Amino acid sequence: MLYSLLPHNLFAVLFAGGTFFIAFFALGFLMRILPKDQGREFAVNGELSEGKPRGAGIIFIVSFILSVAIFIPLSYENLINMLLIFAAMITGYLDDAATTPWGELKKGLLDVVIAFGISFNFIWHNNPDIIIFSHTFSIPKVVYLILGMVLVWASINVTNCSDGVDGLCASVSIVTIIMFNCFGRYTMFNAAMVLTLIAYLWYNCSPSKLLMGDAGSRAIGVFIALTAMQSGHPLMFILLAAVLIVDGGLGLAKLAIIRVTKNYDFMKNIRTPIHDHMRKNKGWSDTQVVIRFAIIQAIIGLLAVYIANI
Repeated sequence: MLYSLLPHNLFAVLFAGGTFFIAFFALGFLMRILPKDQGREFAVNGELSEGKPRGAGIIFIVSFILSVAIFIPLSYENLINMLLIFAAMITGYLDDAATTPWGELKKGLLDVVIAFGISFNFIWHNNPDIIIFSHTFSIPKVVYLILGMVLVWASINVTNCSDGVDGLCASVSIVTIIMFNCFGRYTMFNAAMVLTLIAYLWYNCSPSKLLMGDAGSRAIGVFIALTAMQSGHPLMFILLAAVLIVDGGLGLAKLAIIRVTKNYDFMKNIRTPIHDHMRKNKGWSDTQVVIRFAIIQAIIGLLAVYIANI
């Protein structure tokens, strides 16, 4: 393993450069084999995505896992986590490549299975403790299992819903992961994911050359939930992923409330996901959406990390 064989400084250079360039060159060479996007009839500027390679997540997530295998010592726990992230990527890619998109029930059940795997694997290998304002609280394993599943399921879906503007999902996810890195846990895995997403952004910044699709956004969602649990501060997900929650989650909440109450006027003046509202209703450009959302998340994240360490 390179981690134990090389001097620390040399390893850091190889790790950073190797992780970035594995994803960078893989995306550059393999994007041509990806299925092409057909555009989305009702999405803002959806026609601009028509003809672009989609499902790029299958390339950069495999690149991430390969980099982890090369540079980071893998325990049984982390090996299982990588397999579950891979599973989330595969389910997303199969949905991306399907002639008829998968139904909500099928995707929802798959999310539950993956969420159970991540949560169960965590409590099997770790004490189910959470830290709130520098105080540690022990949580019954069954309770943590359920709450962990909710966290993973929510993270998958809000991250998936935020993927609608060139560079948005990756940029905000990078900020969120970096903020979790401030707690000093899971740092090498976080760095590997950030470097991989930066390589993806080279091709996905506006105007993009390819799209991550569900293959990328679902796997990123799993990883964000995982790093939240590994940080010891899982409740910080509410703040450190606040932009993802509002952007993607508000649409899910709106749809659920309308279905339950049959009140079709609920939030009728708010377009969801919120990034579409800002583009269509407020006139923001794609670049403004990405940069402003990332800035908002960075400010919230820095304040949250400071408060958490008081």
